[in-house]
Amino acid sequence: MKKRILLLSGYDASSHRYWRNTLVEQLPEFEWTQIAMPNRHFYWRVRGNSLGFAFEHQDILNKDFDLLIVTSMVDLSSLRGFCPSLSRLPTIVYFHENQFAYPQSEHRTNLVNVQVTSIYTALCAEQLLFNSQYNQDSFLQGAESLLKRLPDQIPKGLVPMLESRSSVLPVPIKSGVNNEQQNVQKINSPVHIVWNHRWEYDKQPQVFFDAVKKLKKAGYEFRLHILGQSFRKQPDCFEQAKEYFIDEIETYGFQSKERYCEILTQADLVVSSALHDFQGLSLQEGITYGCMPIAPNRVAYPEYVPASGLYEIADEPEVEAHNFYRKLADVIKTNMRLVPDITHYNNEMIIPRYKDIFRETMESFS
Repeated sequence: MKKRILLLSGYDASSHRYWRNTLVEQLPEFEWTQIAMPNRHFYWRVRGNSLGFAFEHQDILNKDFDLLIVTSMVDLSSLRGFCPSLSRLPTIVYFHENQFAYPQSEHRTNLVNVQVTSIYTALCAEQLLFNSQYNQDSFLQGAESLLKRLPDQIPKGLVPMLESRSSVLPVPIKSGVNNEQQNVQKINSPVHIVWNHRWEYDKQPQVFFDAVKKLKKAGYEFRLHILGQSFRKQPDCFEQAKEYFIDEIETYGFQSKERYCEILTQADLVVSSALHDFQGLSLQEGITYGCMPIAPNRVAYPEYVPASGLYEIADEPEVEAHNFYRKLADVIKTNMRLVPDITHYNNEMIIPRYKDIFRETMESFS
């Protein structure tokens, strides 16, 4: 008889959907039940998802399961109070991100409440899984810093307890069509550059556009593919760039999966200027299709992008844009596309580790 797994996604962003659907697809030996909350109204969702799960899906939650998996956005401590049967299940919390490592902005208010809730959720689980070492380290460091600032009645040893339950297990990625090609290839002329991230401030699109403006002024020929998910409100720099790079932009906006993969197959460089990325699925997708990554020397990127593809970060966006430009120019001048080996992130390597952890967690609880 198949072991039954209940998977709850508290704020079902695109990378979260990709992760949970990949697990279901790749691990058919388990019987899966999934419930996901929409990824909108962030502060209400992370505080109120327990209400939605418990009172709209009570009949499902009270069924017999062998393992509970929740994303870190789920308010697990409240959910266990509303649905006590869940407290009897071995539980894994998966961290796609953590609320201690996002860049600050005027839009991020009431953050302490969200951070404390994530600590409570972590304390309810037998196993904590993080998609990168950076994610795990920044969560534990952030939790320790916050707990030290709280006034009183904080039990000792909470962070070491959480650390003892923590492991790094990335979101598995599918192999790209270029995986079997050599890792060193010549760059096209003109060079094709892909930017494939959410069109939001934390991805620092202005830094990218400023860098390629410098590239254009220096006389380099290139083509741009500005991809990724856009929203009704987006940074002004996108429309400005659409006009400024009218001769360089070949693709602009969200594409079908088939067209997206075709672009990556033909491109040379996949780039990021993000202030945060807890794994970097967009960058990794580009790599699997044969693109050389160019990214800032921060967050999760140094875990798989070699020094040849990292540029120095800076507090001033103008300085960072210049560093980005210099890295792009240096790579183009070498005329060599260096593609790192990230096959250790592929389904074939990662999925067996998920299966082992799921079985170990269930066995340790019995």
